[in-house]
Amino acid sequence: MINVAIFVSGSGTNCEAIIRHFQNSEKVKIVLVLSNRADAYALVRASGLGVETVVMPKKEFMQQDLLMPLMEKYNVDFIVLAGFLLVVPEFLIDAYPRRIINLHPALLPKFGGIGMYGHHVHEAVKAAGETETGMTVHYVSSEVDGGEIIAQFSTPVSPDDTPDDIAAKEHVLEMEHFPEVVHQVLDNFESSRD
Repeated sequence: MINVAIFVSGSGTNCEAIIRHFQNSEKVKIVLVLSNRADAYALVRASGLGVETVVMPKKEFMQQDLLMPLMEKYNVDFIVLAGFLLVVPEFLIDAYPRRIINLHPALLPKFGGIGMYGHHVHEAVKAAGETETGMTVHYVSSEVDGGEIIAQFSTPVSPDDTPDDIAAKEHVLEMEHFPEVVHQVLDNFESSRD
């Protein structure tokens, strides 16, 4: 069994989609949803689906002696960032090499890096006059949004699209593809352990 933790900061639509995707899995168990924000609606979604939740503010999250015992308590094998807005500390990346993946709401390497999250990304896509946008799933490395790309999916952007329109189009891709990409990555991870 692969024990997965999902890290979240917001409403948790992707978190819920992933939990539902693996609800009846014999190979994958979502053991924990961790948020840096107590008001993240993702916590409500996770609890409603029977997944344990923990709130860990940034100051605590950045402390190895607090975060690592939590990962050990839940026997976490793999981490999925689903709308998680904190930079992952180096000690966690070292402890989980190629075992932390992130969803970014743009076609990396464009519109990535510090400050490029949520609506900021969609506003930047609009401002740049892009004709397409999309989502990227990538491994987490010490460079923000710079890890190896696993999968990308794109959608057209029209000149009339507002940042909200762009966000909505990109979100459709997330709902359609993210759980399946997580599934494929975990399948690969499992075969690499055998």
